[in-house]
Amino acid sequence: MLWIILLPAALFGQQKAGQTGEFTTLEDTHGTRLEIIFHKGLEHYYPLMAIWVEDMQGHYLHPLYVAESMAKGVFRHARYEDQTWKPGEKKIPSALPYWGHRRRERSPDSLSLPTPEHPLPDAYTGATPTGDFVLRTTVADSVDNRFRILFEINQSWDWNEHWYNSKYPGNKEYMKSAQPALVYEAVIDGSSAGETYRMSPVGHSHPYGETGDLYKDLSTLTTALRIADRIEIAVLGPTHEE
Repeated sequence: MLWIILLPAALFGQQKAGQTGEFTTLEDTHGTRLEIIFHKGLEHYYPLMAIWVEDMQGHYLHPLYVAESMAKGVFRHARYEDQTWKPGEKKIPSALPYWGHRRRERSPDSLSLPTPEHPLPDAYTGATPTGDFVLRTTVADSVDNRFRILFEINQSWDWNEHWYNSKYPGNKEYMKSAQPALVYEAVIDGSSAGETYRMSPVGHSHPYGETGDLYKDLSTLTTALRIADRIEIAVLGPTHEE
């Protein structure tokens, strides 16, 4: 089990403890500028994340940020051979299944998970933050003034009494996840420059990524609810006023 404990430190040692990471996506996009402020919780342990925009009818519009490993389908530690981690292509359907299936609904010809042959464009991605962070991003001007931001987050091997390791015997995808991915949401008025909105958990994803269903009962989740302490969205205003 030692390699499981040490793996995140080897993967994400770039951001020093206590620092707030800052990064930007969609720099060249015209629209409504946002800051998404993530405050890590007590159970934060290098989760994967995806953030995207939907309209008020629940239609997927475009991503704002997706963790680089998921966005490219390439993980630095894809397989363990000869006592060494090696990079390579890898798919983890249980990691961020709600985002993956929503993306597929928007573009039926696309894959739910990006691959090295069909990656997500660089404009939407970046290295996985290792703690608190501020993401500066843009909702495209083709989006109506009132929209929804969705944030899916998942942490590997996050077991509890309900989501135990033998719950789905033989299911390798479930074994990579344990407690399923948690989905947060906020409804944003793009004209409310200077306002800050707080995201709330609205459900969890399928436990091994088989469907894009959202399960609204969160009573079985424990530590997953403490990966994030709070997530806030500040509306900066339209790009042409910056």
